Amino acid sequence: MAAPGEEEDVMARYRSPLVSRYASAEMAYNFSERKKFGTWRRLWLYLAQAEKSLGLPITDEQIREMEANLDNIDFKMAAEEEKKLRHDVMAHVHTFAHCCPKAAAIIHLGATSCYVGDNTVIHYFQFPACRTGKNKDTDLIVLRDGFNLLLPKVFSSLIPPLFYPSCFHQLARVISRLADFAEKYADMPALGFTHYQLSSEVWCLCKSSTSHIVFLIVVRPAQLTTVGKRCCLWIQDLCMDLQNLERARDDLRFRGVKGTTGTQASFLQLFEGDHSKVEELDRLVTAKAGFKRMTALHFKSYITPYLVLHWCCVWLERSTSVLISRAYMVTGQTYSRKVDIGVLAVLASLGASIHKHSFCCSVCIPFPPLTGSSAMPYKRNPMRSERCCSLARHLMTLVMDPLQTAAVQWFERTLDDSANRRVCLAEAFLTADIILSTLQNISEGLVVYPKVIERRIRQELPFMATENIIMAMVKAGGNRQDCHEKIRVLSQQAAAVVKQEGGDNDFIARVRADPYFSPIHKQLESLLDPSSFTGRAPQQVAKFLKEEVRPALIPYQSKMGGKIELAL
Repeated sequence: MAAPGEEEDVMARYRSPLVSRYASAEMAYNFSERKKFGTWRRLWLYLAQAEKSLGLPITDEQIREMEANLDNIDFKMAAEEEKKLRHDVMAHVHTFAHCCPKAAAIIHLGATSCYVGDNTVIHYFQFPACRTGKNKDTDLIVLRDGFNLLLPKVFSSLIPPLFYPSCFHQLARVISRLADFAEKYADMPALGFTHYQLSSEVWCLCKSSTSHIVFLIVVRPAQLTTVGKRCCLWIQDLCMDLQNLERARDDLRFRGVKGTTGTQASFLQLFEGDHSKVEELDRLVTAKAGFKRMTALHFKSYITPYLVLHWCCVWLERSTSVLISRAYMVTGQTYSRKVDIGVLAVLASLGASIHKHSFCCSVCIPFPPLTGSSAMPYKRNPMRSERCCSLARHLMTLVMDPLQTAAVQWFERTLDDSANRRVCLAEAFLTADIILSTLQNISEGLVVYPKVIERRIRQELPFMATENIIMAMVKAGGNRQDCHEKIRVLSQQAAAVVKQEGGDNDFIARVRADPYFSPIHKQLESLLDPSSFTGRAPQQVAKFLKEEVRPALIPYQSKMGGKIELAL
């Protein structure tokens, strides 16, 4: 730490590149200490307001004093208090009480540390060596808000105002950009690849007396597809991720006011054994924190075949629904750590989708002016796709942390989850935010090189067309077996030119030169039309975009504008 009165050089300390280089300002703020401790104060306010409404001796003046100081946080005082008390929650209770002297006696009344811990947000801590292990689980609000930073909103009428995001709607925007790309190139033929496989050739390299077998990995093309159809495969995965993220967010509940071991004993004592008041306190605080849902049954926006019916249900909900609070009915000292597994599992799944997409589309990403290599000036690297792949791998590994944490949370809770969760939960959302922003930037500048695609199709299409040539010859009166043998010989001769001499595929030239095929020479151009090999790909693209993708984006149309500009 810097000496007192001496300004610290931030470049002399490690800084996470997730924040210092890549993350959006919104997601970085979501995991900031200012938001965390500001949320703690709001939770203390909600608790005091609810306790007052249920008859505890709390005055309007005390409430107003708390309201006036929600963001008046003296971080230096809090740090000094924590050094003395070795307890982060009590340090901030004292700091809040210092600027709210009239309300000091009722701040945190009846609550345990996990009231602000589990119900708030996990963050970085200034003095980790001073932690007592009390404030381990500050997640639920920040997890919910983190999802809202990643997701577009479903239908705004179904979600309380606190849930509205005010930032990027990355995932919906990425899907929208890719849908436009798929529509534009729905008809453009391209080579399809069903798998990577070992080539049929084996190169034997001899060194001394030892033979080393080197397998040359070659991508073998299958039938043709279209550029737009391949893009739809990426979109489909991302639409599944959208549904999974929405479901994970909507399944989050509030821990509520449950007390030290989840029994609400302290609140039962405060209300002199009145169970109904304790239950009402839990409900009121949960609702104030924004964890509430409508009771009416509604269809999810992704059930697109029933979109019209969905809007009818929305209209009915506006008229007939009531809001109910959503808190976990039972907890120990903390909410179940299986919640964290569910959250990070869907983020890991998103990471898998983006890794695959970024690898597959790295050949058509935009290349802004950049230095690809300090040694090779001609190089251009797909650095943003590389960044997505690299960080997506990190995101996929983070789910192992909550899996192991949940496995050892015995009885009402154990204390070994704190430091781990301060890292993995924040990093998961920060990383997801980064790769979505980067992917949006990529999807807004995808480029296609038609001439390169055409050249590669010309190299492979002649062999793919052999079955069509056989059928045409049979229709012209030829013998299927004779034709098959002719083509087998000519195709192997052409393959030898490609493999042994490094020449172009001259199979069609050989067919043209062979008088046996003269009955169909005039048909060869039409038989080699790439569009005749793409099947129903263009029609599939059109139907998929019309019936599944576009309807899912209707609620987000007002948020589709704007481009992502990356600093790096």
